[in-house]
Amino acid sequence: MVNTESLFRISEPSTEDLNSFHNDGYIAYPDVFTDDGREGLIEEITHQFEPTREYIESLNNGEHPERSYFIRPWNERREYSDRLIDDPFITTLLSATIDNAYHFCHSALNIAPRGIGPIGYHQDHHHWKHENPVNHAERDNYYIQILYYPNGFSRGDRNLKVIAGSHRVAPTQEATPERMLAGEFDEEAGCKLEERRLDLPPGSMVYINARIFHAVESKPIDSSQLFRIFVIDIFKEIGPPHRYTQEIPTEWIENATPERKKLFDREGYTEGCWTP
Repeated sequence: MVNTESLFRISEPSTEDLNSFHNDGYIAYPDVFTDDGREGLIEEITHQFEPTREYIESLNNGEHPERSYFIRPWNERREYSDRLIDDPFITTLLSATIDNAYHFCHSALNIAPRGIGPIGYHQDHHHWKHENPVNHAERDNYYIQILYYPNGFSRGDRNLKVIAGSHRVAPTQEATPERMLAGEFDEEAGCKLEERRLDLPPGSMVYINARIFHAVESKPIDSSQLFRIFVIDIFKEIGPPHRYTQEIPTEWIENATPERKKLFDREGYTEGCWTP
């Protein structure tokens, strides 16, 4: 049976959303989860998934880990996180932005505690960064990251920031975030390349073209929020595997609908898979 019940408050992107995706490289959706979707996702991450439950318990006990909790690929998904993969709103959004020729690539789960440092500006469109003919041939294909923030973030407190429009600049070694922000690539981009620091309430998501430069700011040791939850699902345009294209677990295939099986019908990344 195809999943028809959505975890989101809206059913399709607006014209303004689509313009934002193509012009800025991302769409921010504040408070887009339903109350049940937001609360259900937080509950299963914080209480039903044992590794994160134990990690959060250590934070509640006053421990200060040097690193965030991070797992990739995140295969032990429960009801709500599993439904995200082909939620009606998500499939509609993907079809509206990059058409229907896409596959599920991989996912990850992150719990960022107080005191964690920043992640600098980077791009996640992995193909063009590797010197192999297949990478250069595929570098203009879409690589979509859907970033979920069940408990949100405040500006200056583990917030996401982006260089809007940076996906419109050719991916060369010269096109660094510093030079983009200095205005050296505004003409090529056809717009003023600028930094945007986001501030999103609980139950938000950000949909990005992974060619835009994006970064994450530090989480202060005195943050009022004990930890920030971050879930990411990645979809790629049909083509060779990306660096993190995961092998799909057998049970995912066995329990998948025909439509979901199409999302999983691709090869995972293995050493040597880009060699002719």
